[in-house]
Amino acid sequence: MTVRTRFAPSPTGMLHIGGARTALFSWLYARHFGGEFVLRIEDTDKERSSDEATQVILDGMSWLGLDWDGEPVYQGARQDLHIAAVNKLLDEGKAYKCYCSREELDHMREKQKLAGQKPMYDGRCRERDDADTDAPFVIRFKSPHEGETWVRDMVLGDVCFPNAELDDLIIMRSDGTPTYNLAVVVDDADMAITHVVRGSDHLNNTPRQIQLYEALGLSVPKFAHIPLIHGADGAKMSKRHGSVAITEYREQGYLPVAVVNYLARLGWSHGDDEVFSVAQLTELFDLSAVGKSASRFDQAKLDWLNAHWIKESKPEDLLSEVSRLLAVDIQDNQAALTGVIACLQERSKNLIELAGGARFFYVAPTEYQEKAVKKNFKEVTWALLEAFIAQAKTLPEWTAESAHGLIESVCEEAEMNMGKLAQPIRILLSGGPVSPPIDVTLELLGKEEVLQRLKTGMECLHT
Repeated sequence: MTVRTRFAPSPTGMLHIGGARTALFSWLYARHFGGEFVLRIEDTDKERSSDEATQVILDGMSWLGLDWDGEPVYQGARQDLHIAAVNKLLDEGKAYKCYCSREELDHMREKQKLAGQKPMYDGRCRERDDADTDAPFVIRFKSPHEGETWVRDMVLGDVCFPNAELDDLIIMRSDGTPTYNLAVVVDDADMAITHVVRGSDHLNNTPRQIQLYEALGLSVPKFAHIPLIHGADGAKMSKRHGSVAITEYREQGYLPVAVVNYLARLGWSHGDDEVFSVAQLTELFDLSAVGKSASRFDQAKLDWLNAHWIKESKPEDLLSEVSRLLAVDIQDNQAALTGVIACLQERSKNLIELAGGARFFYVAPTEYQEKAVKKNFKEVTWALLEAFIAQAKTLPEWTAESAHGLIESVCEEAEMNMGKLAQPIRILLSGGPVSPPIDVTLELLGKEEVLQRLKTGMECLHT
């Protein structure tokens, strides 16, 4: 049997961290077994579905590297199959038309509440013969009222649902459109899905879907319901916990490998290991190692993993994204940016920080941090800078080593430590007191740019 999984988001909102983790687990399971992974956009709710949300799903999946097999499938285009399944159930006496008005249903549920009963449809239209057949109707599935329906879940274990607690669910609305539970069963069977991996909030739908599979004579896939993600405070994940569209993590400077690594560890474990490449995850992942309890979102751990993967990345692999975040034209200076990245990635926890640290290499400062200037610029500073500039002009080669040696010799001649010159140079070049090592900074900027910035800064500050 070829393992075939799917991710089936509804484009009624953005793809958030919880949905992305579900997609990842489903993708990993398929790839681990050399199977197939399908993306199905469940766009049957035409009023709430949007092209924007669909694009965020596609962009988010692509950014995470969760490639799908074939083209995305759009559920709304498959309605004929869903309607055929409803008609089959009607023809076989496994479904029926329900003419109950909203007022009648509200009255029924209110009466049940007053009697201390669970509000649910009581099946009154199953054998009804007094209905106005010209009235609007929905179609309900004849759920068995005796016995039990068991969900043999690969994560949660065996879960039993008494059939008496499952009322006759609507499988087609009064406007003729099939409902979610019917459509998802038809689609999963038609697409030969072998394993349904989804959030545990779908668990209560599963016994109903199993009944529909059996009534339609279809094979029941295996189910794996993933516990939900909570915030650090134990509450349901929300925007205040960082639950934003998954594409927003890209804009915040996260690497996809870091996000994938972090999502995998939200509920899945392999010993005490924390760091996994995508290749390692694909090799090791199995649903049997997914925990049964809700996971807690830990921003600090995500930041730590992101810093780790930035540090471990090849500078050239970060070039495109850092260049995008820099938002400056570096077409003629990409090689230099690779060098800049190499000297910044060790200390950057995200690409926003890295791009911010790299920016001064491409945009000369127009102002200088007042506190740093006051602390580092003394009367003697100007003479040191003048000496450095004069000797730099005649320096035969411009490297980190030669620039370092020049600073050292100027300071030795003035009988001062190197910081008295290195820090003022850093401020004039970058606008502030923090940069990569000064000798590396000097080499990367190049002699001509260094001398120009020193001249401009001295004219600005030494009035």
